[in-house]
Amino acid sequence: HTHVGICISLVLLLLVTFSHYTKIMKQFVRFAILSVLAVIASAFTQPAFTTSKSVRRMASAAEEEIQEVKVGDEIPQVILKEGQVDYGAPADVDIAELIKGKKVAIFAVPGAFTPGCSKSHLPSFMTAQDELKAKGVELTICIATNDAFVMEAWGRTSGGADAGIMFLSDPEAELTRKLGLSIEGGILVRSKRYSLIAEDGVVTHYFSSANQSSDTWAPAVLSKL
Repeated sequence: HTHVGICISLVLLLLVTFSHYTKIMKQFVRFAILSVLAVIASAFTQPAFTTSKSVRRMASAAEEEIQEVKVGDEIPQVILKEGQVDYGAPADVDIAELIKGKKVAIFAVPGAFTPGCSKSHLPSFMTAQDELKAKGVELTICIATNDAFVMEAWGRTSGGADAGIMFLSDPEAELTRKLGLSIEGGILVRSKRYSLIAEDGVVTHYFSSANQSSDTWAPAVLSKL
């Protein structure tokens, strides 16, 4: 009987001990699983937050670095596109080479065929060609970020091309961005409305639409020449 009692006592002790360690193991496993999940969650969320902050910081820095064009600046060397009749392949035009050694008027619009551009800005330069030439302007150039086919069609149907205005496309908004005049967002990056006079590639007069659009129309330009 004594031996049986001892055996029963040992079995009960082992059961109690096993049960105790089982609880500890369960707690340990639960803690380990939670720790691993926390690490995984941190790995997925922290880089995204950091990347988002980095992107905002880089975008802000880029905006600060690109200043709006001003008198005294050189027109950068950028390849623009000139549309051809009958849907011919657009021709490359190096804007810096095109205006080298010339006195030119350049005006840009947010979009071809848009109301303000078609009813006011473009017509003002069409009717002012003789006066501009009398002031020594050898070439007038209209620029927008629409593709070359759209620009050719606009120049042809508006009568602008017949008036002697050259219509150029800045399809990647490269020139527009380098001048600090891009309107970012949306499917198409657009240009702010502006006009300028450049002599031998250097800006001598700049007209912004920041206050009102009419500040960029031909009469405002002529008044300063």
